[in-house]
Amino acid sequence: MNILAIDTGTERMSLAVCHGDQLYTHDGLAGAQASLHLLPAVLGLLTQSRLSLSDLQAIAFGCGPGAFTGLRTACSVAQGLALGAQLPLLPIDSLLCIAETARTQSPRVLALLDARMEQVYACAYEWQDNRWHTHGRTVLTRPDRLALPPHWAGQPFALAGNAMAAHSGGLQQLLSGACQAIEVWPQARAMLTLAAQAWAGGDAVAAADALPVYVRDDVARTTAQRTADKLAGA
Repeated sequence: MNILAIDTGTERMSLAVCHGDQLYTHDGLAGAQASLHLLPAVLGLLTQSRLSLSDLQAIAFGCGPGAFTGLRTACSVAQGLALGAQLPLLPIDSLLCIAETARTQSPRVLALLDARMEQVYACAYEWQDNRWHTHGRTVLTRPDRLALPPHWAGQPFALAGNAMAAHSGGLQQLLSGACQAIEVWPQARAMLTLAAQAWAGGDAVAAADALPVYVRDDVARTTAQRTADKLAGA
């Protein structure tokens, strides 16, 4: 199966294409420059893999959570390419993508992404019966308020994501005992694995129906609002 995977939901750009059993990847910087570099990088990777858009079965993209501009960029570029080539899209959870990357280290993964404003996006996943199970919902919270699934008590698990360095103080209660910390970003090669599973499960959507998942619905909070949050311990 031929799939293109795109992620620009963090400061890193990650692209991957599978052409049958061959894998091609590209990594670079995203952030504010993602909209300038993403499309040329995608077209270059397709050329490297000797594929045209019409050779693809679907396009996968990291739908979030993550940076507002980056998620919107990945979604809009994926939509534009898909509409032109009449392809379906596969929105892939960015935290699940982190869990898939960390799966070789532990079947239990608390996936984290730095959400700025002294907060993280987080969700707990467990690999059982050859598939991922989600425990609870994706949350936006301070790192010192994170809690593990109750049945993980005493069990080894991986704390994976890009939030460890920025939030090491708030994560101290988790970075002990049976925890293994793994610094990792959403990777498009892991997204390809999840995309193939999503395709088999019938989770493809029409390009016009694809949307990012922001989680944070107050991306334009003022300095005064942020100060009030800190004083209130939010």
